[in-house]
Amino acid sequence: MGYSQAGFKMVGVDLEPQPNYPFDFIQADALNILQDNEFLDQFDFIHASPPCQAFSRVSLQWREKGIVYPDLLEPIRDLLIQSGKPFVIENVQNAPLLYPVYLEGPMFGLRVIRRRLFESNLMIPQPPRVKPSGTVSGGQYVTVVGHGCDGCGRVDVWKEAMGINWMSKKELTQAIPPAYTQYIGKHLLWQIPFL
Repeated sequence: MGYSQAGFKMVGVDLEPQPNYPFDFIQADALNILQDNEFLDQFDFIHASPPCQAFSRVSLQWREKGIVYPDLLEPIRDLLIQSGKPFVIENVQNAPLLYPVYLEGPMFGLRVIRRRLFESNLMIPQPPRVKPSGTVSGGQYVTVVGHGCDGCGRVDVWKEAMGINWMSKKELTQAIPPAYTQYIGKHLLWQIPFL
């Protein structure tokens, strides 16, 4: 949504159906799509959000239970580089992204922390960090993960905090606030025409 707000026409790709996705959608394996240069030629840039479970804070707990999530970050990065297209890769703060820009809710006046990293082969300036004026435990901010680890699993609160009103609770746990991609999109727009 943020890229759309910045002026881009979006097409989503995911292995799983996304019934609430508000733009054109193709249900497919992103790893296969990224190998189709003829298909990619119709796009100005690519945003990829590989599954983050391999790098999330709870991944150690999952590994102890014998659950291992695949690391798709490297294969996605390799395919993006091979495509020759401008790209952005988004993931959680423990992901091994290269020279990432760090974004979180307070930088955009949002009541959600939702820290994320963004790697790009274009220039995205790092905004200054904004110290939250409150805490999650004090109720001024929420975290949007799993079942609501901060004690606030109310979907209406999550939607308001993230600036998203069209997703289910499960979808919200996998989303980033549109303000993040709107910020990135505005910085990409002036660079892409010169490529």
